[in-house]
Amino acid sequence: MMIDAILNGLLDRGHQITAIANYPLSRKHENYTELRVAPIYDFWKNSVKVESLYDLTDISIHRMLMDFLYNLGLETAQHGFTRENVRDFIRNDDSHFDLILAEQFYQEAYLMFAHKYKAPIVSVGTFGFAHYMGPMMGMMNMFSHVPHEFLPFMDKMSFPQRIYNAAVSLYEQTLRSFYYLPQQETMAQENFGHLPGPLPKVADLERQVSVVLLNSYYPLTTARARVPGMVQVGGLHIKEPKALPEDLKKFLDGAKHGAIYFSLGTNLKSSDMPKDKLEAILNVFRSMKQRVVWKYEDESVKGLPSNVLIKSWMPQSDILAHPNVKVFITHGGLLGTQEGVYRAVPMLGIPIYCDQHLNMNKAVLGGYAVRLYFPNITETSFRWALNELLYNPEYKKNMDRVSGVFRDRPVPALDEAVYWTEYVIRHKGAPQLRSAGLDLPWVSFVMLDMVALVVGVVLVLGWVLRKLARAFICRNDGKRKRKAE
Repeated sequence: MMIDAILNGLLDRGHQITAIANYPLSRKHENYTELRVAPIYDFWKNSVKVESLYDLTDISIHRMLMDFLYNLGLETAQHGFTRENVRDFIRNDDSHFDLILAEQFYQEAYLMFAHKYKAPIVSVGTFGFAHYMGPMMGMMNMFSHVPHEFLPFMDKMSFPQRIYNAAVSLYEQTLRSFYYLPQQETMAQENFGHLPGPLPKVADLERQVSVVLLNSYYPLTTARARVPGMVQVGGLHIKEPKALPEDLKKFLDGAKHGAIYFSLGTNLKSSDMPKDKLEAILNVFRSMKQRVVWKYEDESVKGLPSNVLIKSWMPQSDILAHPNVKVFITHGGLLGTQEGVYRAVPMLGIPIYCDQHLNMNKAVLGGYAVRLYFPNITETSFRWALNELLYNPEYKKNMDRVSGVFRDRPVPALDEAVYWTEYVIRHKGAPQLRSAGLDLPWVSFVMLDMVALVVGVVLVLGWVLRKLARAFICRNDGKRKRKAE
């Protein structure tokens, strides 16, 4: 959704775009050429090593990286390279491109297109700021107040939390550098090896990224240092609400006591929910006077309460814009959280994996959400959470305040993204944005050479002072001895 909005914004400015993509653009355009990756690789079916995605609630950071995200990146990237249209494009296309626009989400081998076309790179961080982006863009992450994106911490951490945050961040950086990126490197060499000259390393191509368009914005992300090439454009996919389908409009218009919107996103399916959780949730809905609009993938389900309307797909942002919607039940995904905040609808968060915990923790601390731990959901806890959001006016008051901050920008988010993309084209990669830290060896980058110098000087001074002290003591002992004689 985010990249679709950016591509349409660039097309509206007259650019010609060639895209390797899983999904078609939301509209036809004469300047848009698409290389479709089809069929889409079913990662959830082929590779996720859990019986249900709901089991990811308690997954460790190690398993999240090794069994989930790294596998997702390596397997989907390889799947794209095996498509005949993509292979033919890599080997035979001799077009000129002014820019490589790449999603910053576990597809690093494709950055080799920047070498093939001698073009600068703008990257799109669809999941917001990730810790590995700091070194990639020539800056140090401050683990003391910048939480890792998979940890449920905020910027004000306790001492044990700071230790854990630093340990997880360094562990991920080590895994990425010595386990994951070498495999992306091998993939890039195999698929672009026909190009002349020595191929650059994927890690070096990452450090050539001119701008990262981050899917984040205040106050949904904590304040942190950024280099100029890291540009926050979160929420650019949100547009003016469109008219709802007639059945949805009629259902929501008639919700005189208010309505609840329930969606767990694209990958999590409400229809896969354990039976006991589903029954508890339906019992609560059945007892309420509010109406419920639920993105539920099995529209043939029986026994629904009369106040519940289900559909396998919902125009989420448009529904949240309806004035009768009072609560948004969400898994805490980034795009959905942004839409809930933009539309100023208090949220009941049920986070499952990745950054969903962090997003919901931020929302709870901001006073505009209630969070439930999925394994502990019961009829009692679910009813309490909804009643708290529906009848305690503080949540809506806080949400209105946060929504005002999120909307308050010097320029619209999409205009910001298009501006910086065109800026990189105009200035041939915009080297003026590049941090000199990228040219330093890592020992110098993290100032270990300076630390070593200071420690060395202190040790030498200590050694010299010790020698002088011993000489002074020995001389005094000699004088006392002579006097005694």
